Amino acid sequence: MKQLFLAFACLIPTIIYAQTVKTDVLVLGNDDAAYSSGLQVARSGANVVILTQSAAFNLDEIKSKKSVEIYKMYVSAQQKIVAFSNNLAKNTTIDKKKKSAKVKIDSTKLFSVINNAPLLEIKRSGSGWEAKISKDKSIKAKVLIIANNGKEVLPMLNMTNLKTADLSTLNYSGNLYRTTIAGVSGTPDFLSLYHLLLPDQENLLYINQSNAEIGQAAGAVAAYASFFKTKTSLSNLKIIQGELLNYKLSLMPFDDVKITDSNWLAIQKTGITGILKADLKNGKAFFNPENEVLYDEIKQPIKDYYYKAQIWFDDHQNIPINLENTISMVSYVGNKAIDATKAELEKKWNKNYRFSSKYDLKKVLTRREFSVIINEYLKPFDDVNVDRTGSVIR
Repeated sequence: MKQLFLAFACLIPTIIYAQTVKTDVLVLGNDDAAYSSGLQVARSGANVVILTQSAAFNLDEIKSKKSVEIYKMYVSAQQKIVAFSNNLAKNTTIDKKKKSAKVKIDSTKLFSVINNAPLLEIKRSGSGWEAKISKDKSIKAKVLIIANNGKEVLPMLNMTNLKTADLSTLNYSGNLYRTTIAGVSGTPDFLSLYHLLLPDQENLLYINQSNAEIGQAAGAVAAYASFFKTKTSLSNLKIIQGELLNYKLSLMPFDDVKITDSNWLAIQKTGITGILKADLKNGKAFFNPENEVLYDEIKQPIKDYYYKAQIWFDDHQNIPINLENTISMVSYVGNKAIDATKAELEKKWNKNYRFSSKYDLKKVLTRREFSVIINEYLKPFDDVNVDRTGSVIR
């Protein structure tokens, strides 16, 4: 998906004058989830309209709520649209009576927010959706996101029993955590892609949590269906996970590893595989990045991912997971030269990986260091697929 739309409209109350507005994704709602989903749709390269039936989007209100992620996304978008806005002004006239801009360019190429608009009707239109906002104005979209206003919208669709996306609590009795598309900060909860998708309703996403992380995940799923001209049921888990990680959304809710951590991405990817598991206590999930890696905690998970690992572990019983042994394992499983791997790791140890420790082959690795090495040299997250239950497909 594209890094960002080439053009955004300013995120202010907008009135669109075309009789029918065509967009990729329509978001209904006016909370953190609605706006984060809309922003992520646009960042992922698809068109989006957010339609509210209440107060306008207000950046000051977002600041006061301390909705940090929404604010960061908004600022990022604003930085991208400065030049475009200057050009837009040259092609815009103002209706003094209505005090609104009449945009003369194709509005379907813009990120648009339509505030305080009545939703008269919402219905299927082919494989997509059509929302009527006045007698002669409507919005057509490929994908619809209902964000936290189901009581008003669902009766119009005759879907009052539609199931909202359920969060799951991280546990390792099953593998569903590998299908995560959003971790909820401050909790051990996550959203599975397959709990967001509605089996009997294509191109419809329904979220009932006013949560920026859940909204961002829904935005990426909607953008995928729109961008690749497919159905939401055909969403590609790895592509969507990768897109969200690219935009700094934590998919695993590790309370002790923030996105500012230089090894955040490697820890997230390793955490999703379950090769290293979180410690769950006091209603939170802790990765414990500075704890030493234990032989027994990695043996079976790595064997589950790689056939060759079974041979290596059979030949290396109950050994310390130090740097030398880890290099031996990743070189054997990944068909890499041991000496070349040693030389490369020594070069990158402090400069690239920013480890605080010294390069020492006899050093037992921390979970942080092991995560980076596994992610770099075996790539279990990137190269190994899982099914809808999170089970490894080999």
